[in-house]
Amino acid sequence: MLESRVYVRRRKLLREKIQSGLVLFLGNEESPMNYPANAYPFRQDSSFLYYFGLDLPGLAAAVDIEGETEVLLGNDVSLEDIIWTGPLPSVRELGQRAGVKRAAPLAQLSEIVAEARRKKRPVHYLPPYRMEQALRLADLLSCPVSMVKSRASKQLIQTVVAQRSIKSPEEIQEIESALRITYRMYIAAMKMTRPGIYEREIVGAIEGLALASGCMTAFPTILTMNGHIFHHHGHEHRLKKGRLLVIDSGAASPSGYASDITRTIPVSGRFSVQQKEIYEIVLAAQLKAISMAGPGIKYRDVHLAAARVIAAGLKDLGLMKGDTEEAVSLGAHALFFPHGLGHMLGLDVHDMESLGENFVGYDETTRRSDQFGLAYLRLARRLEPGFVLTCEPGIYFIPALIDQWKKDRRFVDFINYDRVESYRNFTGIRIEDDLLITKEGNRVLGRPIPKRIHEVQKAMSGGEQEN
Repeated sequence: MLESRVYVRRRKLLREKIQSGLVLFLGNEESPMNYPANAYPFRQDSSFLYYFGLDLPGLAAAVDIEGETEVLLGNDVSLEDIIWTGPLPSVRELGQRAGVKRAAPLAQLSEIVAEARRKKRPVHYLPPYRMEQALRLADLLSCPVSMVKSRASKQLIQTVVAQRSIKSPEEIQEIESALRITYRMYIAAMKMTRPGIYEREIVGAIEGLALASGCMTAFPTILTMNGHIFHHHGHEHRLKKGRLLVIDSGAASPSGYASDITRTIPVSGRFSVQQKEIYEIVLAAQLKAISMAGPGIKYRDVHLAAARVIAAGLKDLGLMKGDTEEAVSLGAHALFFPHGLGHMLGLDVHDMESLGENFVGYDETTRRSDQFGLAYLRLARRLEPGFVLTCEPGIYFIPALIDQWKKDRRFVDFINYDRVESYRNFTGIRIEDDLLITKEGNRVLGRPIPKRIHEVQKAMSGGEQEN
């Protein structure tokens, strides 16, 4: 948890933007795996963390805009609770940590909301992403649960997105502290990787490093030889000589701030000639994107610049053909690079996307494309100083997509399908780093994790220190 003054300042800025009404923040509850007393690891709602910093279940807060009052709601533990949980701070003590002067039992939330509704005051809330919160809001607002999300306050969403998008120095420190752990995770993974061991052995080791450091992972680890499957969370395969291993993982700081890094490494410890050729194209695309990213630049333009590097590199290898500019403008490159270049990063690994991706990644001057590939951009808008985002180009050979496009004769003027067939079993390569947009341009956050071919091969042979 950060200092209380940070949360006080954040709520003050919120009140200045929301002109009237009552603002509700519902903290998350424990989520049972299979029965109530056996819960998944608790994760607090990120907006509740942002404005109050309290990482405990069973809390809510209400901010009265006109009255300039705030109340933290929750229930103090009973003696029976203490037997199982040990002593916990009172709700009043928790409020003091967050700079909130008033505390009340959770049951009073219904009375507070009912009073606001009687006076015809707006009740602002963010769209729920958990069913228990949607049900709770439906009860508080006396509306069908199916309508709760659509009635969320657009004004509050836009205000929260605007605030949370600009990271403060304290937040950058938190992200970099998470990246220090992530660096150790990746060096350990590179040293462990070799033919014969299972993917799950590496996952267990790197996630153990995060836990041993007092952190959680920011998201379920992706570690797979099937790198063409973007969100493959299975870890059942034994590593095979000659294959590539894609690792997409990151620690989250104790205050909840995420890191998100991807590296692609050769199981055998050395890249083959074919692997090197594709890897160097992806790395060149990432370096081009990093060189461009800065304030006032649309991230869609950065994405397209990376796509042109990819298309040109694939043309040099005979996989694409024709005019590179035209190929990218029409979307032919998306056979190999069908996802966006990156996303916002903060308290969520895909920061604030529960509030609506279009609110976060787009603006009045940047609308979502309907072109395959380009439509998947999570972040396309103009960048501003203080944004933290990922930069993660990739090249993939997805058999089902290749077969469909080849059958439909899509972009035959730009794609050499006969040549593509020889890469059918290649899988994929992705390289990802986290960037802070500055007034001058950008800064890659964290200690550099090996990504150039000679650096990766050196780390895999034990030549890089974990600490």
